[in-house]
Amino acid sequence: MDTKPAQRMFYLDWLRVFTVFAIFSLHHATRFFDTDDWFIKNATTYLSVQVWLEFCTSWGMPLILIISGASAFLALDKYRPGKYITGLFLRLFIPLIVGIFTHVALHIYLENLHTGKFSGSFFEFYPHYFEGMYGFGGNFAWMGSHLWYLELLFILSLLFLPIFIWFKRTSVGRRVLQGMGDLLANPAAVLLLSLPTILLILNLDEAGPGNTSLGGWSVVIYPLFYIAGFVIISNERLQKSIVRMRWIHLGMGVIFSAVYLFGEFQTIYPTDHFLLANRLVKALDCFVVWSWLLTVMGFGMAHLNVNTPFLKYATEAALPFYILHQTVVVTLGYFVVQWAIPDLLKYMIILTVSFFVIMGLYEFGVQRFNLMRFLFGMKLLAKPVGLQSKETQFKEVARTM
Repeated sequence: MDTKPAQRMFYLDWLRVFTVFAIFSLHHATRFFDTDDWFIKNATTYLSVQVWLEFCTSWGMPLILIISGASAFLALDKYRPGKYITGLFLRLFIPLIVGIFTHVALHIYLENLHTGKFSGSFFEFYPHYFEGMYGFGGNFAWMGSHLWYLELLFILSLLFLPIFIWFKRTSVGRRVLQGMGDLLANPAAVLLLSLPTILLILNLDEAGPGNTSLGGWSVVIYPLFYIAGFVIISNERLQKSIVRMRWIHLGMGVIFSAVYLFGEFQTIYPTDHFLLANRLVKALDCFVVWSWLLTVMGFGMAHLNVNTPFLKYATEAALPFYILHQTVVVTLGYFVVQWAIPDLLKYMIILTVSFFVIMGLYEFGVQRFNLMRFLFGMKLLAKPVGLQSKETQFKEVARTM
């Protein structure tokens, strides 16, 4: 069996940092300018931005789920189930609840201001925040807005914990996990991974479980990416295959993406009116996502398995950055989109100023204070050595009394 990695896999940390920054810079900072609905919209929107976002959406959140599944494998090597569950509660559930009742409400308030549904201060709006469910005609963001990922990951982590423990701690489970990894280690990995995704996406009701409003994929499909991350990190042979095939997967990703985007946005045979065209485009999206996921994982394994002081800092900052980023982006964008300046300049201002505001909030408002670290899912800072020594001395004196 080769289900235990020999060393810490730093490339996972690099990919996590990269993905969080990409979600901020390439996705949410551009949402003011695409053609879909969002909290705040620029007066002019662009089809080209929509095409770009469609491409990013294909692999963005699935990559986060892949990394999360891999992290679950590594965490279960270090922690017993009880401590693992406690860690999930502290790292995911608490920031979710805090966000829902605090800064996420600001998104909804600004949207109501922007659309003219409300006028007044945030504190005047806050009681109205609890009127109805957001997405169903109301205001309460029960999914946490962009924090829905924390909610989904918390549920998936608990749901699959018994299966993951069975994989790791029973002889039959280890053989099954090994067999899954070995099967995916052949050159047809993209096809094998795409098939269950295609079966689901073609058969799920878009008005129900097949709804793709959360990150571009159905919540029923997201577990496939999460499990795949667990399997990939468990099998050294599979990892070597992904590294070896990375250039081929890159070529496949480029080709599949070009065909998919053409099929999605061409107007000769609108996919909304032709069932076959719609199903083909959906199937292509499955090949797109797995091609890019294996590409990114392959290049990450090959070139990013190195540790640096910056990585340590960025890894710790990634979760608070993710939690804060959309609130800052939406708040700043609410004002910037109203300015009479070129739209590209609006984007650059939103991107640049938001980044520095987020990092300032993290550096001076979150990182240095244990209460804020707790609320943002971070490990608490150790007590100063001097304070620890005084406590130790006090305990020693107390024992002699």
